[in-house]
Amino acid sequence: MNTTTLTVYRRSRPLPSVVAICVAMIVGAALLVKGFLSGGNLVNIGLQASILMMLAMPMTLVIMSEGLDLSAGALLSLCSVILAQALLSGLSIPLALCLSLLTGLIFGLANGVLVANLGLPPFVVTLGTFGVAQGAALVLTDGNAVAGFGPELARLYGASLLGIPVPVVLALLVWLATHVLLYHTRFGTYVFAIGGNRDALTLAGIRSRFYHVGIYVFAGLVVGFAALLLTGRMNSAHPTGAIGMEFDAIAAVVLGGTSFEKGDGWLLGTVMGVLTISILRNALNLLGVESSLQMVSIGLLVLAVILIDSWNKARKESST
Repeated sequence: MNTTTLTVYRRSRPLPSVVAICVAMIVGAALLVKGFLSGGNLVNIGLQASILMMLAMPMTLVIMSEGLDLSAGALLSLCSVILAQALLSGLSIPLALCLSLLTGLIFGLANGVLVANLGLPPFVVTLGTFGVAQGAALVLTDGNAVAGFGPELARLYGASLLGIPVPVVLALLVWLATHVLLYHTRFGTYVFAIGGNRDALTLAGIRSRFYHVGIYVFAGLVVGFAALLLTGRMNSAHPTGAIGMEFDAIAAVVLGGTSFEKGDGWLLGTVMGVLTISILRNALNLLGVESSLQMVSIGLLVLAVILIDSWNKARKESST
């Protein structure tokens, strides 16, 4: 049996309700929030969305495989700390980035082996590695921020390429790489099958566990790469600086219509989810709403979209 005979869930679908919600949010913010449509603020939205985009892309693949990665925020903080300390010791940006990528690789590999090879629940595994990453970051820094490594990384973060901010360009490259990986490679076919038809992989003689581990390794590497932007944005690194970003990433994936079962995922939907959350946070920031209430708003938005999509699905099923 070859891979073309695998039954995977690349179904055509209607646009998720988050698209309409995103458009409505843009219109509402433009009418109600002063300065929302200014050029500077639109660039700011793009910058805010860039790191979230990097986290949400591999998170889509993880959730498609019926998994979850709660460690992404803590791992991003740890990678940022390691990158900043490497720069402080005199290493160049490429070498410091390599150390960050290696850290992400190690944690991604640990998550993948524990979930795929040992069959442990992804929630428990990534909650554990969340604690390990957060604890390691605190130990390495004594709970203090790492700064004073020069302006080169901040300059890279603030640079532009053909008028497009570098962070946005890097985020788009991560999206492109994930898109090619998911839709134009055998690995992508296996990602769909791991969540939707794992038995077919086994019958085809394919090492499903190997590719399942690969999903978490990819996620760890992307988190390690995202540390470059997080550290450049703050021109420093804090051991808890990215805690909570895993919530936004998971919320973006769910808003985009990716299901926790049957390998049902859609990268474009995740992009819309990222934009929706970034627009909501930006509008609330301009209105002076505190961060804790912003989390409440995102949670309510996720619940609203899930309820709307569930109601639409139930209505279509009843009509047939």
